[in-house]
Amino acid sequence: MDIPGGPATANPVWVGSSELTMTPDGLRACIDAGAGAVVAKSVNESAAARRQLDIADYAFVSPGGEVRPPGVAQRGDGLLNRSGLAQPTLDEWLAMLAGAVAYGAARGCPVLGSITLGDPAAAARIGGAMAEVVPAVELNIGAPHGREASAVRQLTEADAVGAAVRAVRATVDVPLLVKLPGQASDVVALASAARSAGADGIGLVGRYPGFLPDLDGGAVLGSWGAWGSPACLPMSLYWVSKTRLALGPDVPLIGTNGARNAADVLRFLASGAGAVEIVTALWTDGPRVVAELVEGVLSYLDTRGLDLAGFVGSAVRRARGYPDIAPVRPPAWLRYSGPSGR
Repeated sequence: MDIPGGPATANPVWVGSSELTMTPDGLRACIDAGAGAVVAKSVNESAAARRQLDIADYAFVSPGGEVRPPGVAQRGDGLLNRSGLAQPTLDEWLAMLAGAVAYGAARGCPVLGSITLGDPAAAARIGGAMAEVVPAVELNIGAPHGREASAVRQLTEADAVGAAVRAVRATVDVPLLVKLPGQASDVVALASAARSAGADGIGLVGRYPGFLPDLDGGAVLGSWGAWGSPACLPMSLYWVSKTRLALGPDVPLIGTNGARNAADVLRFLASGAGAVEIVTALWTDGPRVVAELVEGVLSYLDTRGLDLAGFVGSAVRRARGYPDIAPVRPPAWLRYSGPSGR
């Protein structure tokens, strides 16, 4: 997916914003791994959001419920974490970004800036400064930590989304991508509001608020946190596909939350996303996983003679609404009514 009005991207596997993209070494590692684009760690105006990084913690949860530390995590694990934002001053951060942008540009990999919303006016000021350095800006208004910490905000109402995006759009003269939460009554309405307010592309969806008792009288991480896992994939794809239907194929969508392998990336693409941000798979397997996913996606398309642009949204084009589905004879529920069939 090419960023509208911005640089071309070599492939649809992007690296999302996280602690893995918070340092020059981390950004270079993701670029060298062959990512289509890399989103740097988010910043905002809040000192409290920066201090929150000092209490960051991470727990990986296996499909069977085993809680594992990062060193022994496996690809299929879910991630429950508590995090904060990048801690350098804005001037220091922009200087670091400028170096990463130049490094990525020489290797065909755009490096994007990211702002996690706190105060919209402050986000607009940061966005204006960031736009002088990066080829595109991601505005994250879907951070689940916004439900736990006042230093960041999670917007779930269309009017608030529209107001925040308009404020940032007024100062950002490069492509603006808006990342939305998955926990809202109508994510499609949020996407429509963001698009109407000037977003060039929509990211779907942020991770969910999470809580997990440790069964020893406390809680994993000792607090609430943010949750993403392979089990979130169908939930993420629901909103990607519905947004594709509502906004049409001309609005670029970036999928996130649930992709761990090439098949997951392909499912995002078939649901209407033009690119997919990967984070947790890099925590478990390192940046080398990017090349694996790129190869898997391109190989699948090549062996079937499929064009990437044509494949994007292909499942949505074939999906039908409930009223359009013909009755099944005999009714399917008979096959699932118990061993006796009754």
